[in-house]
Amino acid sequence: MAYYMIQTAFTAEAWGKMLKNPQDRAEQIRPMIAKLGGKLESYWTCFGDYDTVLIVQAPDNIAAAALSLAAAGGGALRAAKTTPLMTMDDTVEALKRAGKAAYKTPG
Repeated sequence: MAYYMIQTAFTAEAWGKMLKNPQDRAEQIRPMIAKLGGKLESYWTCFGDYDTVLIVQAPDNIAAAALSLAAAGGGALRAAKTTPLMTMDDTVEALKRAGKAAYKTPG
């Protein structure tokens, strides 16, 4: 399975609801991720442009996109960003392949 970093930012309305009813959002979304064939590795809250960072395993890009679409469609998010992640082994393999690509710079 592939890894993805998903960053989300809640709406003010969603924060208001969570203030009235505090809850572990990781446990709320874990079943949705599993239903799409994935696994929630970790869930972090943070400061800055985004409110959460999730590390998710998903079988493919379609499952990752479905997860993002399902979350965005719920109306509690004002922003979401999904970033595919690569292991260091995959990165080394990509570097090896890039070295054989014979890219030529413009000019």
